[in-house]
Amino acid sequence: MAKKYIILDTETTGLEVQQGHRIIEIGAVLLNDRKKSEEHFHSYLNPSRLIDEEASKVHGIMNEDLIDKPFFEEIAEEFLEFIDGSTLVIHNAAFDVGFLNNELKLASSKYPSLEEICEIEDSLAIAKDKFPGQRNSLDALATRFDISGYDRTFHGALLDANILADVYMSLTGGQSKFEFDSESTESDITSSSSKEILRKDIELISIKASQNDLDEHESRLVDIEQRNSVQTIWRKLD
Repeated sequence: MAKKYIILDTETTGLEVQQGHRIIEIGAVLLNDRKKSEEHFHSYLNPSRLIDEEASKVHGIMNEDLIDKPFFEEIAEEFLEFIDGSTLVIHNAAFDVGFLNNELKLASSKYPSLEEICEIEDSLAIAKDKFPGQRNSLDALATRFDISGYDRTFHGALLDANILADVYMSLTGGQSKFEFDSESTESDITSSSSKEILRKDIELISIKASQNDLDEHESRLVDIEQRNSVQTIWRKLD
């Protein structure tokens, strides 16, 4: 049975969950056969506290925008049902997982942690392994993979989940499998593969060294050997 992949992102009132910051938006998109589906989970949340000014500059969400929004405990069951049994793909997963586990704990002591019901895959860790020493933020990766068509004036959980879905598919190699015609035989596939690799249809050009080229090459070898008192590697290959 194929794994259930869900791309997830959150927006928060600030950066430190230990300082009492809370989640104000959750966005999650289900992948079907490595393609974004229309199935998704999205909710703004009333955090029962004020949003840091710096955080609002990033996601554009203001305190007054959340007054009439549900509290996390009101959407917790629906959220858990949506993600249960999935592999959650999250960029900088430790941040979002820490906040979500805190919300679940505050909502009810009976709720499981994300790790108990999901596998967690950190796309940032994948990017760092693939592009060491480079910028691997979501925006940097979107630029690297030429992913466009999104308004990046502000960050948003559902917006970023959609961008991350595109990034993740590029980051992990595009198609997950090759499909062959059911009537193709193993020899057909082997033959086709060999033709693609060997490119027998291309006539290679053979370039031969002239006598002048050979004389200059010999002169160069003699010069190297006399100056360094060694036998050059080209002699050893003869």
